[in-house]
Amino acid sequence: MILKDILAISGEPGLFKFIAQGKNAIIIEHLETKKRSSAYSSAKVSSLEDIAIFTEKEDMPLGKVFDLIFDKENGGPAIDSKADAGKLKTWFEAILPEYSKDKVYTSDIKKLAQWYNILHNLKLLVKEEPEKAAAVEEAKEKPAKEKPAKEKPAPSAAKKKKKPTPKPKPE
Repeated sequence: MILKDILAISGEPGLFKFIAQGKNAIIIEHLETKKRSSAYSSAKVSSLEDIAIFTEKEDMPLGKVFDLIFDKENGGPAIDSKADAGKLKTWFEAILPEYSKDKVYTSDIKKLAQWYNILHNLKLLVKEEPEKAAAVEEAKEKPAKEKPAKEKPAPSAAKKKKKPTPKPKPE
């Protein structure tokens, strides 16, 4: 999923969209209410693109987890975030069986389901095109090619212009 510019703010309900960078804060818009406000540097703001879920092997980006949920639910909404803790864990284990049971809490699963449902209701769950995603991954893996240094032209064999020699004056 493409989660660029979608933010979560600690202590604030819902999700926000990044609008602009101000001098001392960022300007955000609540996705559901469309109210604009400022988030100051004291607020703990996280981009959904930077969030990952702990697994037994390596952390899985939230976008990929949302892709798995989208596939499991056939493009429909996820489980209600207010469901029983046991149901939430069972549901999440069916989606991501290798998630870390020690590090991922029920509150994390609730938040994940809530965020997914918000994005689903607003039709913001846009899958990355596989070709585009592969190109982005390749670009990340390959180091940037170094541009060859421009070669200085070899000194030309052309004669330098000489100052004209003064002609002797006739007497």
